[in-house]
Amino acid sequence: MTEVFIYDHVRTPRGRGKKDGALHEVPSVRLAAKTLEAIRDRNGLDTGTVDDIIMGCVDPVMDAGAVISKAAAFEAGYSTKAPGMQISRFCASGLDAVNFGAGKIAQGADDIVIAGGVESMSRVGLGMSGGAWFMDPSVNFPAYFMPQGVSADLIATKYGFSRTDVDAYAVESQKRAAHAWEKGWFDKSVIPVKDQNGLTILAKDEHMRPGTDMQALASLNPSFQMPGEMGGFEAVGIQAHPEIERINYVHHAGNSSGIVDGASVVLLGSKAGGESMGKKPRARIKAFANIGSDPALMLTGPVDVTEKLLKRSGMSLADIDLFELNEAFAAVVLRYMQAFDIDHDRINVNGGAIAMGHPLGATGAMILGTVLDELERRDLNTALVTLCIGAGMGTATVIERV
Repeated sequence: MTEVFIYDHVRTPRGRGKKDGALHEVPSVRLAAKTLEAIRDRNGLDTGTVDDIIMGCVDPVMDAGAVISKAAAFEAGYSTKAPGMQISRFCASGLDAVNFGAGKIAQGADDIVIAGGVESMSRVGLGMSGGAWFMDPSVNFPAYFMPQGVSADLIATKYGFSRTDVDAYAVESQKRAAHAWEKGWFDKSVIPVKDQNGLTILAKDEHMRPGTDMQALASLNPSFQMPGEMGGFEAVGIQAHPEIERINYVHHAGNSSGIVDGASVVLLGSKAGGESMGKKPRARIKAFANIGSDPALMLTGPVDVTEKLLKRSGMSLADIDLFELNEAFAAVVLRYMQAFDIDHDRINVNGGAIAMGHPLGATGAMILGTVLDELERRDLNTALVTLCIGAGMGTATVIERV
């Protein structure tokens, strides 16, 4: 198998996923094109040598539809020889785009692949692409379908996380993200989004609330109690997990991932591909895996896929220096740390989606890049990146510096 290397990565800032968000005026294809332009220009890339452009997009409809990676390549002025592909595995789409590209390189099919993702949640609303999982009883009954927030509260109830626990985690995420921005730790990988006149629209993650404290979060009402109790989804959760008598609703907007706009890409290549670009690799893709998990708990897939990945790769938790787990909800990360007895000093060390937001299809590639930068800053070697996924799945990737 051919070794697969990471040569570079970039991302846009995350803009608030609302009509008054800074990036609302920027169509999905333009967000994606900005990252393609940046990865080309800072690496002097001959785009005629790019074997594929793979981008995750969870809701590929409206201005995000029609193979957005190829459309973005046209807008970015890439060679017409560079093909494009659009994939979705819900929240892990961006990381799976990287893994898919790595698999093609490992098999010898490609030498240079750009992989990542994009989501403009202010322009294409969450769930706009529809689907049987949401709408068809023949599917959502056996899947124990419920809103993800209810599943997060089910996890918190089952594994004993209180409102204080999840709020304290959220406060720490805000503090870490603000500190990382203040210290300039994101500067080399975040590219400002500019308009056609060259004026900067957004240069920094817009969703953050660095002044968040426990008192402020305590004033927020649980977001998922009404759909749980009035919508009947609590009964679904208890049917799947009868050991639970009732769900304790602890999640709200302040301890859940933010709805945002953003895009990210990772430049992957074989050794030969790197040599053709005149670039030295920053890390290698050591291993990756996917798994299906409990559909009612839904968001515990990172635990299951980490166990699978470590077993298949012959690694142990002690081999991993840093962990990066998407902060879909606070209880997701708390359960992961509980399951593996991981100290908080080793996971999400620069904050996460609770503070900065979760642009669905882009997040996986974003957090891979974030942890690579942090490995380099700390002079560490190995990181594991993972995300929970709708319908009960998990994706994980191990990277190793070279």
